[in-house]
Amino acid sequence: MDNPSTPIITTRQGMLLGITDGDVQAWRAIPYAAPPVGEWRWRSPQPVASWDGVRPATTFSASCWQSSDYCQLLGGGDPGRFSEDCLYLNVWSPVRRNTPLPVMVWLHGGGFTIGAGALPPYDGKALAQREVVVVTLNYRLGHLGFFAHPALEGEEERVVHNFALLDQIAALEWVRDNIAAFGGDPQNITLFGESAGARSVLSLLASPRALGLFHKAIVQSGYTLPDTPREQALSKGEALATHFGLDNASAEQLRAIPAEDFWPLTAPLNVAPTPIVGDCVLPEPMLEVFFAARQHTVPIMIGSNSDEASVMAVFGIDLAGQIQKLRKAQRLGLGLIKLLYPGVKGDEALGRQVCRDMAFTTLGFVVMQAQRRVGEPCWRYWFDYVAEAEHDTYANGAWHGNEVPYVFDTLTLAEPARQYVNANDLAFSAQVADYWVNFARFASRDCDTLNGPLRWPACHHRRDVLLRIGLNKHAGFKLEKRFMRARLALFKRVMKHHVSLD
Repeated sequence: MDNPSTPIITTRQGMLLGITDGDVQAWRAIPYAAPPVGEWRWRSPQPVASWDGVRPATTFSASCWQSSDYCQLLGGGDPGRFSEDCLYLNVWSPVRRNTPLPVMVWLHGGGFTIGAGALPPYDGKALAQREVVVVTLNYRLGHLGFFAHPALEGEEERVVHNFALLDQIAALEWVRDNIAAFGGDPQNITLFGESAGARSVLSLLASPRALGLFHKAIVQSGYTLPDTPREQALSKGEALATHFGLDNASAEQLRAIPAEDFWPLTAPLNVAPTPIVGDCVLPEPMLEVFFAARQHTVPIMIGSNSDEASVMAVFGIDLAGQIQKLRKAQRLGLGLIKLLYPGVKGDEALGRQVCRDMAFTTLGFVVMQAQRRVGEPCWRYWFDYVAEAEHDTYANGAWHGNEVPYVFDTLTLAEPARQYVNANDLAFSAQVADYWVNFARFASRDCDTLNGPLRWPACHHRRDVLLRIGLNKHAGFKLEKRFMRARLALFKRVMKHHVSLD
């Protein structure tokens, strides 16, 4: 074991000097791929050049270009300075590490347009104190991470549009090759993420390029929006070039567009919050892979929050208007929907729940059934805890993303939670984080139950059970069988119908 007071680690690329923070050591801004700048914009990530001597790894790197205001409002904090040179990761590990420890690799959310691995809610210290090694990372965002244009065709032997997903794969390859030096077990890697990070986890579960790079997966608030077709992405790329006065643009001209010029773009030129289907990373739609149960065979934890529709309202979706559209079109049968939501009064409340379940909750049901077909366990949860001081603010339950500081046990670091949390909130957060670490440590095909305040059984064969984390915004845990079964079965059929139409 390394000297605890001098956290110097030797990786395949060179030596790194980190910091010691009590009983945890941390290394920040470790390069996992070469800077994707200049001629390397919109190319697969390249290997890192080795260095001589000891490289300081004590301060966080720049974040990928994005909207700072949106990130501070919705993404978890101040992303700091920006650069295209952003492919760095961070590692937290306990000072005392006598045996190889489980590894947890975090993919941040933010609609693929905001976020960074260094944001305060993702601080890995509290999880590392539970004897795991934590990795957070940056990946390319927006048009830098997802782009297609005819001028870029044929530059590589393989078709590539999902540069961000390839970044994540490169980070996982770095973890595989180097994490043992930090005390981690390269044979026990859990990939976890929230929102766009969860969508990334699902995409990598469906990607042939990610096979074998992780051994377990946690999907927090993944969403069911369809992947962006390659043809649509190519058309958008041409429209974007025209917007910048570049008809029949060359690759060199496209790469000369300043990175900061992409962020003010609005619909229809902005990036969709979904990967592009039809390249080497995602040759077929993620949802189709799960409908056909062709995902990588690893244990999965999946769940969502009780007020996921909060994020839709932020982006201007009229929740009541969605019900009015159903009423006009008579799709799904509005009478049937009302039957499935007894006691819900008014279009606003009904729209909030229907949109939540179609876009988020149903995905857990789909994944559970896919896991059954391949004989892998699936732990499902429903997060409905709200800090005691904020019951009025979060009147409809836990917002999209609210579970993240509970998972990381970082309520005292995350805004705005740090301003109002109390001892009860902190105690509940510690229990949630314990469940996540127990999954990383113990989940396997042979493991049927995770320990915690309640023994949490996996779904397999005919078992359909879900752990409620928080009960009507209050502390507590409860197991529920056949959770929302009729609703979710209906919405799964609707999803499959739309996929087959596509």
